[in-house]
Amino acid sequence: MAKDRSLVRASDLGSWTYCNRAWWLAQVKGVAHEDPALLERGDAAHHAHGRIALNAGRLALIGVALGLAGLAILALSLMWQLMG
Repeated sequence: MAKDRSLVRASDLGSWTYCNRAWWLAQVKGVAHEDPALLERGDAAHHAHGRIALNAGRLALIGVALGLAGLAILALSLMWQLMG
């Protein structure tokens, strides 16, 4: 299946920005990378980092939710004491 040259992918932009010559060799000339195992390790590292970043975002969201719940409980407690 031929590549659609009218579509620009974010990974292509990143590859071109990092090293436009390497992008040109791979995409235009079809030259294989010198060390495919290195690319595989890089892909695995990026996937692992992505999972860590996603989990960190989730934990931050949970932390904000718990903080807001604590503030709500504190406010209700203070209102209860003032009324009673």
